[in-house]
Amino acid sequence: MKKYVIKIYGTEYAVKIKNVEGKTAQLTVNDIPYEVEVEGITTNPTRMTTKTAIQHPVMQSEVPVSKPAPTSSSSYPMKAPLPGVILEMGIKEGDTIKQGQLLLVLEAMKMENNIESDRAGVIDKIYFHKGDSVLEGDTLLTIK
Repeated sequence: MKKYVIKIYGTEYAVKIKNVEGKTAQLTVNDIPYEVEVEGITTNPTRMTTKTAIQHPVMQSEVPVSKPAPTSSSSYPMKAPLPGVILEMGIKEGDTIKQGQLLLVLEAMKMENNIESDRAGVIDKIYFHKGDSVLEGDTLLTIK
């Protein structure tokens, strides 16, 4: 398995190429599996250049790629309950929060959804910001 870190419009993605047959590659991007068609690819993934992978992939899935969100064992991850776009952030890293406090507003299907904390704590890390698109299950932030 060959591993790459690629940058698209300033965002880094972890890509692992599992298998290549002809012009079809089976790979994961941030642990999401894809089957892609790549122009100029060889059947040996170790000979494929990052330049070729970035310039010529044809994704068969319309699912946007999400940012990786590693969490430490002492932090609690707050996950996105549905896909959408972050409209407002009511907190910043290091803020002390209460249970039920508004953390952010997520627009999904033209509706604004208030995302509130289900526990008290301190905001450890924020992975997405105003204007970012998120998928259901993405870790939005972690709370200590």
